[in-house]
Amino acid sequence: MSDPKPLSPGLKLALDLGPVLLFFVTYLWVKDDTFTLGGREYSGFIVVTAGFVPVLLASIALIWKLTGKVSRMQVVTAVLVVVFGGLTVLFNDESFFKMKTTLVYGLFAALLGAGLLRGRSLLAWVMEEMMPLTEEGFLILTRRLTAMFAAMAVANEVIWRTLPTETWVKIETFAFPAALFAFFMLQGKLFEAHGTEEAGEKDA
Repeated sequence: MSDPKPLSPGLKLALDLGPVLLFFVTYLWVKDDTFTLGGREYSGFIVVTAGFVPVLLASIALIWKLTGKVSRMQVVTAVLVVVFGGLTVLFNDESFFKMKTTLVYGLFAALLGAGLLRGRSLLAWVMEEMMPLTEEGFLILTRRLTAMFAAMAVANEVIWRTLPTETWVKIETFAFPAALFAFFMLQGKLFEAHGTEEAGEKDA
């Protein structure tokens, strides 16, 4: 089997963030509109959600075509988006799609936590090719990330249940990704203390 082909940073960023940004821009455009399809009325949010599902799947399919590989996290996220996006449209209820974010973060926290209870880092299994860390380093990072995902799951539940949809969309699009980015930026000392060149050379 051939090794995965690398993507240019710009193209990778576009494929990763493009669907989410398109969702955001399109939602702002139609958020106050109502659409009648098949004799049933749908809000702009529902219609944009219906469009987001195939766009995300197309982005992931393109990543697979260009690199020959899709990460496990992308697969899990895609499955949940399809399921909860479908439920949102089927029941014409935007709360399903909002709950999807809680379940994504909650599921990641639960899976990482279950691995920690067994003395293992499932994060290493998912991301070892991207993060050259020792076993101890992965365990430390996993404990921190488990807490982070759990906190974000709780935050999402509070936000979507208490704030307007437009506020939730903005937080979902910008605040949550920014929080995860900041989290990893703050792990610099951990990567310095537990980084290992050998781990980074496994796929060489």
